[in-house]
Amino acid sequence: MINLKAIYVIVLREFKRFFRQRGRLMGTIARPLLWLLIIGSGLSSLVGEEGGLSYRQFMIPGIIGMTILFSSVFSTISVVWDREFGFLREMLVAPISRLTIVLGKLISGTLLSTFQGFILFLLVPFFGFSLDPVEVIQMFLLLILVSLSITSLGLLIASFLNSLEGFNVIMNFMVLPMFFLSGALYPVKALPSFLQYITWINPLSYGVDSFKHVMIGPSGEFGPDFPLTIDLLFLVVFSAVMVLSTSLSFERRQ
Repeated sequence: MINLKAIYVIVLREFKRFFRQRGRLMGTIARPLLWLLIIGSGLSSLVGEEGGLSYRQFMIPGIIGMTILFSSVFSTISVVWDREFGFLREMLVAPISRLTIVLGKLISGTLLSTFQGFILFLLVPFFGFSLDPVEVIQMFLLLILVSLSITSLGLLIASFLNSLEGFNVIMNFMVLPMFFLSGALYPVKALPSFLQYITWINPLSYGVDSFKHVMIGPSGEFGPDFPLTIDLLFLVVFSAVMVLSTSLSFERRQ
């Protein structure tokens, strides 16, 4: 019960921090919409339709993936922040396990990322998509799984860092390649062979691809690049490995 209450307190603290930062909440909506309106509109005039879909519609699953990526990574920065300003030390001396702290951070990051991605998904009718109740449920479950995989990766990296500057440098080095090599802006099959190998180990690639299965379906070049079972299997295994690795890292380093 003590550990469960501690998880609840950590999650509640992260949610309060998020909703008190109004700029962060506004950025969640503004950033993806700017990508869709500016880049999507510009490239739609250069790229023709495929399978009845415009390029802007093709971008939407990838932009939802981008929202998950940025929100998940941003949520894990709280570990480095708490370590640098001493709050993490206070949690470590509390009568709770290290795994409890990891689960609290992991659950809060996953829920916040899912919340932000789902808000964007609810706006897709404005871009020509219909919201079928079954698809809404499927997307919600996929958002949770993708958020879990990206958040667990971010927590693992944050567990090794001691400064906000180091976290920002490493994350900026990782985030953009993960996004551009995820199939969000162009099909994975259109990449050169040596870059396709990188997409195979990129969890966001499988997350964006799973979104395409639900929102787009088979649509020629604009359709998914992998079978849905492969997407789900990779995300589940990747999340399990990252959560286990993060727990071991906290046990040894903190």
